[in-house]
Amino acid sequence: MELRNIQRVYLIGIGGIGMSGLARYFAHLGCIVCGYDKTPTDLTDELHNEGIQITFEDNCENVPKSFRDVVEGTLIIYTPAIPKDSDILNFFQRKGFTLWKRSQVLGLISKGRFTIGVAGTHGKTTTSTMVAHILKDSGKDCSAFLGGIASNYQTNVLFGNNDIVVVEADEYDRSFLTLYPDIAIVTSMDADHLDIYGDHSQLTESFRMYASQIKPGGTLIHRKGLPLEKGFTYSITETADAIAKNIRVEDGDFYFDFVSGDVSIKNIKLGIAGVHNIENAVAASKVGLMLGISGDAIKRALGSFKGVKRRFEYIVKTPAHIYIDDYAHHPEELRATISSIKKLYPNKKLTTIFQPHLYTRTRDFVEGFAEVLDMSDEVLLLDIYPARELPVEGVTSAIILDLMKLENRQIISKEAAIEKVRSEQPALLLTVGAGDIDQLVQPLKSALTNV
Repeated sequence: MELRNIQRVYLIGIGGIGMSGLARYFAHLGCIVCGYDKTPTDLTDELHNEGIQITFEDNCENVPKSFRDVVEGTLIIYTPAIPKDSDILNFFQRKGFTLWKRSQVLGLISKGRFTIGVAGTHGKTTTSTMVAHILKDSGKDCSAFLGGIASNYQTNVLFGNNDIVVVEADEYDRSFLTLYPDIAIVTSMDADHLDIYGDHSQLTESFRMYASQIKPGGTLIHRKGLPLEKGFTYSITETADAIAKNIRVEDGDFYFDFVSGDVSIKNIKLGIAGVHNIENAVAASKVGLMLGISGDAIKRALGSFKGVKRRFEYIVKTPAHIYIDDYAHHPEELRATISSIKKLYPNKKLTTIFQPHLYTRTRDFVEGFAEVLDMSDEVLLLDIYPARELPVEGVTSAIILDLMKLENRQIISKEAAIEKVRSEQPALLLTVGAGDIDQLVQPLKSALTNV
């Protein structure tokens, strides 16, 4: 299919962060865009307000007439998270439509363009958004498909006036193997998605395949210590081709110096918190330099960077209360988030509300979750968010609780967590997880601020 010939687009699972970006992209091109998702969300409300028709009933009778027959110029996109017995999914299959995964469409869009692909089991959303912001803020410009809502732009898709495109390259289901980037960043390769890969070695091999698909003359940039060959390395803890030095916290803000070869950018103030985000900024800065952006412009962009929704996002920041919300759902992501909070607020008691994501991930990393959550002062565990999975016998939040050493811990319902926060008014609160824990953010904010 040629991109220029697409006139109608239907997205099965349109409310997902990646799918909604594609919906916005094709609507921007003037295509008729419709879709289905299981439940309404703030994001689907926004799509509706942008003129995109969405149904929330998995019934093929709700598919618009213009999508009921195979016609040239019609694109059907689906997410692998959609159940195989979906009525709408099976309708399009019976009709003989060619169904495209989101990753395949990203490959189609980026084909023939200068592509910056950012991959990693964690860090990819913030890093890709940083890269896009550096390009936008400096005037270099780009288009971008992001895995989160960029706070500077209040959207997950950006449109540029050149052929540069920044793409978050997702390792789930080996999706990133549809991309052939000019610049590839790999932020991390920790064991994850073992329900798909089976073991860590298969995940590692998939990342190596992604790195091998860089276009001739292209560049690989990866965090120092990853099992990848060649390319530029970056780090905040050891010698690498690009490093951060003199990392410090001043008045609640993170500062660092960037050094790569004979290029040095002094006293960079990062617009968002977190030591792990300084590491992301080193990678993003390296890309900016490679594209001819000046050190001063990179410094300005990083200072004005507001981050990504649900990535170390301040919900409340007052003298009485600090409330941070984060998407972390892997032990190493949790470690980075909690470590940064402890560094920022060493004298405050940290209350963490965590919702485990997926039965298989909870089972595979239960020891890691228990160890990292013990870094908090109080832990409230919600039930596991199943997402695409059926329950696994013997796997509940209790298996994490049982391995923890922290005394002040409990399993709690969402409603009880809100009431506990309202009554106890914790000075430092963290909500963390990739499921529907985001539905607690506004109630918890109200409970803290009595709004």
